[in-house]
Amino acid sequence: MSKRVFSLICAVSCSLLWGTAFVAQDMGMDYIGPYTFSAVRLVLGFITLLPFFFIFEFKKVKDTKLNFKVIIGYFFLLGFFLAGGNILQQISLIYTDVANSAVFTVLYVVIVPIIAYFMFSKKIHKTVWPSVLMCLIGGLLLSELNNLRVRYGDTLVVIGAFFWAFHIVFISKFLKIFNFPITIASFQCLTAALISLIPAFSFEYISFRMLSLEAAELLYAGVLSSGIAFMLQIFGQQNLSPAPVAIIFSLEGVFGSIAAWIMLDQFLNEFKILGIIIILSAVIFSQIAPMYDKRKYGRN
Repeated sequence: MSKRVFSLICAVSCSLLWGTAFVAQDMGMDYIGPYTFSAVRLVLGFITLLPFFFIFEFKKVKDTKLNFKVIIGYFFLLGFFLAGGNILQQISLIYTDVANSAVFTVLYVVIVPIIAYFMFSKKIHKTVWPSVLMCLIGGLLLSELNNLRVRYGDTLVVIGAFFWAFHIVFISKFLKIFNFPITIASFQCLTAALISLIPAFSFEYISFRMLSLEAAELLYAGVLSSGIAFMLQIFGQQNLSPAPVAIIFSLEGVFGSIAAWIMLDQFLNEFKILGIIIILSAVIFSQIAPMYDKRKYGRN
């Protein structure tokens, strides 16, 4: 199997785990708060990945000459963006439904080239702007404008999409100087978990009894969606350029919406279905079109 095919399989699998995890996230806050859920799932993700780190990469990392200040700096950045994205996404599920949260999350695919333009002076393809307009239209169809709770929840997800966008950008940058996917996945989870524990201990009551009542949801979101999926994400980004891999990651919105419809009976009316189609079309369009002008608008 070629490295490219392997990365493709990893990216699709990652999207499936991310998308279906929205259901676990929505069901996992009956007895614990959003900060606690986010922190615990990230702790479980780190614990899940730790054996893989020691088996496959510990010796290689140990034998590599590294600039630890730069490495620690990247881990802090990745952890911060990962914690912020997770927390905002988790809180949003209190106010809006899974379909909205899942689809608005994939707006990071449109945001990524904008960040690359303003922060790294990368030329931005003209198709991004109509894509943004399409996303706004799709967002209006998805969001219930007369429901302040839903609008607040949707706003949190959109802000969170910026965190996910920065996360993707800096993973691509980090892989160029530190090509150890399992190590990155492991310790970004640890850093994000430590950051998330601060508001969890500050604003919420944490007990093992309450956590045990949400064990199934935490295990799915922690072991699979945080641990395994983040490792698959980095393997996907390792051998695929950001444009095609971002298209694959955007499928998490589709998987999330379908899973919520099947498992949570969160009915999608014709306007919401149209909104989902428009947003996903915008995401795909914004990524496919620049591929034809790759030499001029290449992204790193």
